[in-house]
Amino acid sequence: MKFISLAILPALAIPLLLPSAALAGDGWESIGTGMTSGASGVAVLARDGDRIDALVLRDNKKSGENRAVQVRLEHGKVSKVYSIDWPGEPPVDLEAAEGVPGKAGEFIALASDGKGFHIKLKDRRLKVLGAFQAPEGDPDDNYEGFALKKVNDRLFAIWADRGQDARPATLYSAEFSVSKLSFKKPKSIPFRVPYPVADVRHTSDVEITADDRVLVSAASDPGDEGPFDSAVYDAGVLRSDGSIALSPVPAKIGDFPGHKIEAMTCLSRSCGSLLYGTDDEAAGGRLRISTRNDPEDQ
Repeated sequence: MKFISLAILPALAIPLLLPSAALAGDGWESIGTGMTSGASGVAVLARDGDRIDALVLRDNKKSGENRAVQVRLEHGKVSKVYSIDWPGEPPVDLEAAEGVPGKAGEFIALASDGKGFHIKLKDRRLKVLGAFQAPEGDPDDNYEGFALKKVNDRLFAIWADRGQDARPATLYSAEFSVSKLSFKKPKSIPFRVPYPVADVRHTSDVEITADDRVLVSAASDPGDEGPFDSAVYDAGVLRSDGSIALSPVPAKIGDFPGHKIEAMTCLSRSCGSLLYGTDDEAAGGRLRISTRNDPEDQ
């Protein structure tokens, strides 16, 4: 059975069923093949035991290409993928998805140019509640991640320029208002990973744990055909004033060879396990649930 490009499916189409034969063979579950099927952002919609419904964003740029899907995983296996229609003018190059704390079904989506969207998803129908622009950073910034965390009743955002090879990533942080879709004055800090070492994007997504640890994924991307490589790190901590204190050496959570992780989200308050998403370009997109102490290469 071949996969059908989700870009051609209507918003409320019959779900694409993914058989076990479609597995990548390394624990990753396919959510579609081809250049337009990658995962660039992921957030949990609902969880009931071993069943997880997730919103997955895609970094497509052309008219008619799919921007979002709803994915169901059961016991770690992808069972259904529904295409989600984006109302109005579709965004270009979405790179991050983050749930709004305390607002079920509401999310922040961020594009690579810093344009953000407050969206709501209900019954596989997406509504755009508002739009904003991230604070101006470096002219070369290309954003790849966005995360939200309440600290002492203040909501902070972390977003990241990905960096490239000799140019480090930049982690930005600021207090954020969902109702006003506005930021207070941001703080920034450069960040570099020790691995991967070639064609490296030092940040491909960010996440914040319940105990305010800042997790960062990084990826090697030599081109549409790969080979790709990714690593995930505990990079430091979000302080109560909204600044980020980086660890002297980021602690590696895991290596994920052969895949370009561009999306991740915690699956529990303790963040003992995470849901990862890849944009493997010509090879499509995949999801995987992995524990923080269970790297792929062990």
